[in-house]
Amino acid sequence: MPDAFTTRIVTITTGTEEAVTDLTHLCEQFLRETAAGRDGLLHVFVPHATAGVAVIETGAGSDDDLLAALHTLLPADNRWQHRHGSPGHGRDHVLPALVPPHATLPVIAGRLELGTWQSVCLVDTNTDNPDRKVRLSFLG
Repeated sequence: MPDAFTTRIVTITTGTEEAVTDLTHLCEQFLRETAAGRDGLLHVFVPHATAGVAVIETGAGSDDDLLAALHTLLPADNRWQHRHGSPGHGRDHVLPALVPPHATLPVIAGRLELGTWQSVCLVDTNTDNPDRKVRLSFLG
């Protein structure tokens, strides 16, 4: 069946500060256009060595808490072997080991099946690269 797999790449501008950007609305819009009421899987992938995808609560402080936790685990200082870019940029290259660059989520009857407080988010600590690509793929 030719419409079993659909993919789209979108550009997200995260700016020059560390960011947790909610992609949930973008994912839902993509599914409205492609899933046609079918069950399946949504795969979200960030093809960058310094960004990740997280499924977390947003708006109640959890997004800021995530960035604070990453600062504790991955301080932006000169300890990193990877040294090009901004000071501490090497930590950005370690980020995808903790916040993977992908998530695969269930789609039921064409709708993203998330928990009550869950959101799909792009996590970007790399202030040197304000523009990110996100690949959304629906298999169903």
